[in-house]
Amino acid sequence: AMMMVAARVMGNHTTVTVAGSRGNFELNVMMPVLAHALLESVDLLSNIAHAFTDRCLLGIEVNQERARELLERNPAIATALNPYIGYDEAAVVAKEAAKRGVSVRDIVTEKRLLPEELIDEALDVRSMTEPGLPEG
Repeated sequence: AMMMVAARVMGNHTTVTVAGSRGNFELNVMMPVLAHALLESVDLLSNIAHAFTDRCLLGIEVNQERARELLERNPAIATALNPYIGYDEAAVVAKEAAKRGVSVRDIVTEKRLLPEELIDEALDVRSMTEPGLPEG
């Protein structure tokens, strides 16, 4: 159902775009179809959001330990090491972590690229996922 709503909303977006571009002499003769498509999209999105919440989201329990493990094993977090060890070395760390199936932290610790407290600071996944700009 969600995919059908998405397809319909994308179609309505095209309708709104075309109708909006045909407002010759500011007469806006296409306003009825524009308004209909826009309001239909709002209604569809509202309904599917409620249905998705009720049928899919409610009752989900997050396995925080597993989520953290997966996040820390993702070689992409090696980009956070750039200010500390440089791009080239961070790329080497990411590739080795991916190849060996270990965490970026494990590689940095094993190679002694940073002191432990800097590793914690650089690879703080919580700060990487929070909104806002990095301090500094």
